[in-house]
This record gives sequence, structure tokens and C-alpha cells, in this order.
Amino acid sequence: RTLLRMEHHEPSGMYYNWYDEATGEALRTWPQPPYNTVYPFVSSVDNGWLGAALWVVRNSVPGVAELAGRLFDRMRWDAFYDPAGPRPGGLMHGGFFPFDHDRPGGVYRGSHIDAPDVWLTTHHYDTIVSESRITSYLAIMTGMAPPQHYFASWRTFPATCDWSWHEMQPVGETRTYLGIDVYEGAYTYRGKRIVPGWGGSMFEELMPNVFVPEEVWGPRSWGENHPLHVRAQIEHGLQEADYGYWGFSPASNPFGGYREYGVDALGLNPEGYFSDREMTNYDIGFGECRPATSPNPDYGDGVVTPHAAFLAMMHAPAAAYANLSRLQTDFDSYGPGGFYDAVAVGSGTVAERYLSLDQAMIMGALGNVLARNVLQRAFSTRRVEAALRPVIAMEEFASATDGP
Repeated sequence: RTLLRMEHHEPSGMYYNWYDEATGEALRTWPQPPYNTVYPFVSSVDNGWLGAALWVVRNSVPGVAELAGRLFDRMRWDAFYDPAGPRPGGLMHGGFFPFDHDRPGGVYRGSHIDAPDVWLTTHHYDTIVSESRITSYLAIMTGMAPPQHYFASWRTFPATCDWSWHEMQPVGETRTYLGIDVYEGAYTYRGKRIVPGWGGSMFEELMPNVFVPEEVWGPRSWGENHPLHVRAQIEHGLQEADYGYWGFSPASNPFGGYREYGVDALGLNPEGYFSDREMTNYDIGFGECRPATSPNPDYGDGVVTPHAAFLAMMHAPAAAYANLSRLQTDFDSYGPGGFYDAVAVGSGTVAERYLSLDQAMIMGALGNVLARNVLQRAFSTRRVEAALRPVIAMEEFASATDGP
């Protein structure tokens, strides 16, 4: 009922990023000094998580199912979908500003639905290993984006020298699905071929998997990549970096603020996400196009976030449990609300904070592990399976392992 009363972008049914919690109105001024102007923004990925939650409630909580359904049904995912975007099949905008904006050059005026113009971001989500794919799933399952949209995102960027800026030279081949040519590339890391995310974090790889049984519906894609990503994070933490612990994903910075953590080798971004406080860079070059600058770095104070291990529990439960047990035993990392958000395991510095998003991932993953995939079952109705499973099932990633 609170959501029904809150200010939102009525033509699309979508919600803004920041609210006055006393009134339910979108913030126009930040409530703390220096009281900066806030331009209400409608985020495609944030609304994606809201939509996924509403869909679950609609299907599993009878007392509020009707209200959740009303909220979900008015959400227009095609407000974000750009069919003429920079990739065949169309991409999702990062979001839009309905009223005014503070991003000159970063937006353009227009609308993808029958509604007044907004300022759409020029930025699109264009990589498949990303938390943003939940929005794509919602758009496809509701018929607001075509199935071809799933194949528009990069698996990796190309392997040619004119693309040598990204992390490493991928291996793979081009395959065609629903008329869309897809370069099925993968990065090679410790004897494994893995489709990378932008930053190499557990969040990008596995958060959509909390809701969608991707490894079941896509045995030749996510069924390979999810467990390989988890194994790579484990090996990075325990062997390559020798932290003694693992689990790398954006989280509170134990030394103040917030930071994006990940395994550098699993991310397209050549400048991290990094796994330690020192932001140690891993660079094996790009074949003959770019020489290596740091193929065997010495890592520093590794920063581990428990929510990454909980996500991994869906694919490696014993290893995740052992890792979390060590974190609890060896550090003052567990408070009245459960695990704190992050631990710098070299110095023992703990981010004694709880972030709602990270706690939600912990609870969602635990629900799936302990209650027979309860969130996946609630999300994946027959309607959803009929729309998504055939699309996901047809793809074959380049993911593989060359050894045990």
C-alpha cells in the first residue's frame, strides 16, 4: 500500500531512486548539507529488482497478491528498451530523467512508449554477465521486448587488436540465434574458460540466478559459467592471492565508504574491480596486440564480502559454508544482524555495517539453498518458463574447463 501511495513516473509505472521517507515524494533536495539538488531518476536495473520482488509476492503471498499484481502490471519495461540501440536486438537504457537532468551529453530526449518525452541515458547495459539481465528477463517474459534482445548483449568484447583495451584476449566463435550473430567469447583463467562480467563480481554473475533457474534452463551456458565463476573466485582467494578467504563483490569499504570488489581477471573492465585494498592490477596482456604488465602480481589486504559467499552457496554449498565459518571464527565479523558487510582479511578491519541489498542477497540465496529453491519456484511460473526457457536453452557459451 505504501508503494501505491508513493510518487512515481505514472506513464511507465516505475519508481525513482531517492525518496523522502516521511512523505513518499521523490527527493528534489538532498536532506543533508550542502543540500544539493537531486534530479529524480528512474533506473532500469533498480526497478528490475523491484519488479522481480513484486512478481514473487504476487505468486506466493496470497494476502497481498492482488496489490503486488496491480503494481507489477503497470510497470512498462519497454520504457527502457531501445530497439534501435547500438547492438542488433536492442538494449536497455540505464534509465531516464522525467523532469530535468544534470548529465549534459549523457542523455537525449525521447520516449519508447506512448508518453511525454523523458531524458534517456545514452548509456545502455550491454554485457550479459550483469545484474541488469533481470530487467531483460522481465521485459521478455511480459512481451515488452522480443526474445532477440537476450542475444544483443556482449558475452565478451571482440578478440581483435582494435578492441585490445579490455582485460584480456578472449577465445571463442560466432554463433547465430534468432537471426542475431553472437560472439561466444570467454576469458581464460587458471585453466578455465569463463564468460566475464564488467567487473568480475559474484553479484553480476549470480544475483539474477536467485530468481531465475538459469543453470537448469541454460545447461550449456549458465550451467557451465555459474559454477566456473564460483570456482575461480575460490581459487583466487585461496591460491592465487593467498588471502585464506574468498567472496568478492561490491560492498562497504572497511576503510570507509563503498567500493566495487571483484576478481580482476573475470571482468572486462581493465581497471578492476579489484580484490584488495591496494587495488592490485592483474594484466596478462592481449595476445600479440598488447604486452602484459602485471601477470603475477603480489596481492595485499584482500576484502571479502559475506554476501558473495552466500550467493556461491547455491553452487558450492560446502565450500561456501566452510568459508563463512572461518570468517565468523577468525574475525569480529558477525553482529546482531548477522554478518557485517565486508572484512579486510589481512588487517582484520571490518565494515561494521549492513547494506539492505547485500542482506537481501544473503536471505534470497539461503532461501533457495534451505527451502528447495523457494524464490526460483515463486518467480518461475509456467508463463515465465514458457517465455524464457526456450530462449536461454538455445545458447552455448564458450565456458569450459581444461582440467580438474
